[in-house]
Amino acid sequence: MASPAAALNETVRRALAEDLGDPDLDLARDVTTSSSVPAGRRGRARLFAKSVGVLAGVACAEAAFRALDPDCGVEVLRRDGVAFATGDDVLLVEGSMRALLAAERTALNFVQRLSGVATLTRRFVDAVAGTGARILDTRKTTPGLRALEKAAVVAGGGHNHRFGLFDQVLLKENHFASARPTAFEDVVRRCAAGLEAPVVVEARTLDEAVLAVRGGAGVVLLDNFEPGDALRAAVAAVRGAAAAAGRTVETEASGGVRVETVRAFAECGVDRVSIGALTHSAPAVDLSLLVEDAS
Repeated sequence: MASPAAALNETVRRALAEDLGDPDLDLARDVTTSSSVPAGRRGRARLFAKSVGVLAGVACAEAAFRALDPDCGVEVLRRDGVAFATGDDVLLVEGSMRALLAAERTALNFVQRLSGVATLTRRFVDAVAGTGARILDTRKTTPGLRALEKAAVVAGGGHNHRFGLFDQVLLKENHFASARPTAFEDVVRRCAAGLEAPVVVEARTLDEAVLAVRGGAGVVLLDNFEPGDALRAAVAAVRGAAAAAGRTVETEASGGVRVETVRAFAECGVDRVSIGALTHSAPAVDLSLLVEDAS
């Protein structure tokens, strides 16, 4: 598997190639800029915020400029995870004017999208402050951008759930479809005994939650429980079953969680709340890039 830096650079190169219509990133393919800006012209660019938010994706913007002008000078003024206000500068870059103009949209697309993820995550994190509950993402990510979006969740103060299918067992409703109702615990036990990866089990009822613990689950995901007495009872049942087995088992709430309701979920005593909207529904943050002549 490629290193995170190599993967980021490759993702940015693919985005630039998509925009230029050329895998070799030939600046001449930008027909507007190549016909209006002399080849030797130098420029300065300022990436700045036009709204409030939490920053993420700055390395993507830097990579976009360096991919088209390896000799450009980049000054990063704010790092991922930092809150910004309208008018705050994020990054300054000086180099080939043609490269700056060709990289502009790709750089902005990454920073706006990823800062949107970080900003929405921070709203959820702030909403549960003091409860002890952690905010987690899911695999509901943009294809090809999972690593970047999950990094943006962390920048916003959240935590990552499993990265993919390979690093954690997550037994959901469909995995139990072929099992008899009485075999729920057996399916969990088989996974817990045969694999080293952590076992997370989705439970739709209090009975399933207890069976998940008895089968060896490390986390019980209480799916689509409304905040209130039923969720509190499920959390208490999981803890009771875990104590009887001499183990510690975490509880997770998931399904239908909004910023307005997340604290109510957290106050039911769950250890973590997973939210697909962090990555699949985060609105982009408004940033802009201004370029001026530096020749």
